[in-house]
Amino acid sequence: MNENFTLPASECKDLDEAPVWTVEDFARATHQLGLKPVGKKQKISIALDPDVLAWFKAKAEGRGYQTLINAALREAMQGAEIAETLRRVIREERAAV
Repeated sequence: MNENFTLPASECKDLDEAPVWTVEDFARATHQLGLKPVGKKQKISIALDPDVLAWFKAKAEGRGYQTLINAALREAMQGAEIAETLRRVIREERAAV
């Protein structure tokens, strides 16, 4: 990471009061998604078909393919939750008729 976190003066017009971030500031920072801290990822070992892995690596252009796999799994998980909620609502509506 670049040790120089300051912007040239010409780019700082509106940021005069903004503090300069140090390496320690970045080390303490947490990534948040929807105002909820994102937990640390858990390392696992998983066996994937070669064509599946190649597809994700190609989509990520060699970098961040694991992030794409995680996003695909999250999307599938959320889709399953939505589908189950929809089924429950339909069952309740049918029972009420």
